[in-house]
Amino acid sequence: MSDAQPITGLCPGDLAPHAFVCGDPARVERITAGWDEQRLVAQVREYTVVTGSKDGVPLSVASHGIGAPGTAVLIEEMIKLGVNTILRIGNSGGLHPDLEVGDLAITTGCVRDDGTSKTYVVPEYPAVASYDVVGALVESAKATDARFRTGVTWSLDAFYARNAVAGPGDSMISMSVDGYWPSHLEARIRDMQAARILNCEMEAGILLTLAGLFGIRAGAICVVSDKAPWPGPSEIDLDANMGQCIEIATNAMLALAKAET
Repeated sequence: MSDAQPITGLCPGDLAPHAFVCGDPARVERITAGWDEQRLVAQVREYTVVTGSKDGVPLSVASHGIGAPGTAVLIEEMIKLGVNTILRIGNSGGLHPDLEVGDLAITTGCVRDDGTSKTYVVPEYPAVASYDVVGALVESAKATDARFRTGVTWSLDAFYARNAVAGPGDSMISMSVDGYWPSHLEARIRDMQAARILNCEMEAGILLTLAGLFGIRAGAICVVSDKAPWPGPSEIDLDANMGQCIEIATNAMLALAKAET
């Protein structure tokens, strides 16, 4: 019987204990650009996986695509192969009024508004970032004088149904086909803002849920790529300040790994 994982094809020995994850497969190359060595260990579907090292620390990075279902597949297979610390580097929408495009959001916990995590465990189960991962990210961000905030992330499904464009006054306009948008979805955005939620994205909730269930450390740092609701339909910059986000995440991960030795 093959030791390869059924979806990614990853095998024992392919992954380092400390790993980054990101949505876009193209971002893997950016994350590994400053590493001392690297090798491609998997490239299938949305999953591009590279393992190598930096400053003597073995590291891996894997892309998970968009949304919780595919992310859950990757996280399960990574944990089964011995990964014990996972740090997500991503994009997000800014809900806090003080956040601007290019700022960084460090997740302390998530509102689990996705379907996949509810398949694993009751909705009342919390999705909480590991305190030492959050601490390492905060210390790394402070060292770079980055603009950042810590707080709760709204982790959701359905990119178009959950987003909106700001309309006249305080109104919102649907981004879905033919303006489809049930009224409760607009109310949900306002409820998240009223609850002082920091940002919104689509994968941190399932990552932190699985980390808690399976006993590993995990956290997330995201660039604010747009404001929610959007000022306009083209007001998104997925590359805004991503270089600094990667730098902060890398330094945080190296600190976590070196603290173990």
